[in-house]
Amino acid sequence: MKILLIHPSISGIGFNSFGIDQEGTWIHHGLCLISAYAKEKGYSIDLIDLRNLKGWKNFRQEIITKKPDVVGITMMSPDYDYAIKCIDIVKGVNKHIKTVVGGPHPSIMTEEVNTNQNIDYVITGEGEISFSGLLHNIENNIPSPKIIYGITPDLEKIPYADRELYGHLETPIVDILPAPFVTIIAGRGCIYNCKFCQPAERKIFGKKVRRRSVDNVIKELTILKETYSFKSMLIHDDCLTEDKNWVLEFCEKYKLEGFKEPFVCQARVNHIVKNRDVIAKLKDTGLKMLIIGFESGSQKILNFLNKGSTVEQNYEAAKICKELNILVWANYMLGIPTETKEEIMQTVKMIREIKPYHSSPAFFTPHPGSDLFDYCVKNDLSLIKNHSDYRRSPGKAKIKGVDYNFLNKALALSLYEKTDFLSIFIKKIIYTTYLQTIKNKIKKYKAGKKIISLFKQILKDKE
Repeated sequence: MKILLIHPSISGIGFNSFGIDQEGTWIHHGLCLISAYAKEKGYSIDLIDLRNLKGWKNFRQEIITKKPDVVGITMMSPDYDYAIKCIDIVKGVNKHIKTVVGGPHPSIMTEEVNTNQNIDYVITGEGEISFSGLLHNIENNIPSPKIIYGITPDLEKIPYADRELYGHLETPIVDILPAPFVTIIAGRGCIYNCKFCQPAERKIFGKKVRRRSVDNVIKELTILKETYSFKSMLIHDDCLTEDKNWVLEFCEKYKLEGFKEPFVCQARVNHIVKNRDVIAKLKDTGLKMLIIGFESGSQKILNFLNKGSTVEQNYEAAKICKELNILVWANYMLGIPTETKEEIMQTVKMIREIKPYHSSPAFFTPHPGSDLFDYCVKNDLSLIKNHSDYRRSPGKAKIKGVDYNFLNKALALSLYEKTDFLSIFIKKIIYTTYLQTIKNKIKKYKAGKKIISLFKQILKDKE
């Protein structure tokens, strides 16, 4: 059989976007792990990455050329519409091609996906074992149910991610990291209960964190070093620092095996504050930057989010990173339900005082599967009109009751480290006047409305 996997994640960057930034080069570890497991079982796996294509006509031609028997598509909520479009085209080329979907959205919104008649099988949860099992059944004409509950794999026994599926390495997450650059995942799951995320992650990975042994991770890194001579890396785990013993063992063996490559990982502020010695050990081992979810400068909002941390810890964690010479990538949200303008400005104040190396703001987005998604549905707050609106990036109104004009000003202020309110206000006036002048000139042309519509669509795609 010919098996084709599809990477449809272009909701934020569009077609023909490979290499334009880090998002344009990320590999999909889920697809790479599914490919590795299937290849180990003797199957031949191919990939279509929409980022490498010019458009839907190009995609259709690829399906015609590759003539797959089975197509597997991963699906996050923002990419739902693109994934469904892929499936419709596949079935339009040949209705006998078996289509399989998996990933976060099918695992969480199973019934929504199940209603699509062009989808033959839905795999929920972790798919490595179950996808290969389904291939065996298809190959041997053994009936399978449409909804297949993924079998949880032993992370020590499954093969390492098949990076050759993509045929390229990733772009470093920040410019200060040298290339070649790789990303790895040491474990799955999160023990915390943040309402903007859980219980979705538990539904996919289970209640506990399952992490590969340090020896298993070091072995993969050794192979990556021999194969690609990587010079920096990112560990994707949601919260690597929650397991103090694992981290200390990793630091010891990373240096013992001769690794000197700088790396980045994620951490919670309470871990940083309570385990400064562990963070210092990571720094001594090669840690260059921490990705930290500060989320808010308001304690009321942190409590509402069920974050399990304090504003004081936010400031203290940033201070510790500065003292240890660790760069900070700051994740934070604006426009959270119940949030007041005063609380928004507390977050702005916090970010301006922290002065992170990289700011990563988001407008709160009610993601399917989260407690706050249910909260927004119950209180009729959601303004989400299509699946691509589930992207967390600022730029669109997400929920009712939020003054997004104010939010955009607050966002701008949080990103201007040394700019005062007056300067921002003046820049806003200049920008608005310039934009209005352009609009007035465009309207003089007969095709003005079409041009404006086109610009709006381009901006929408960029968001």
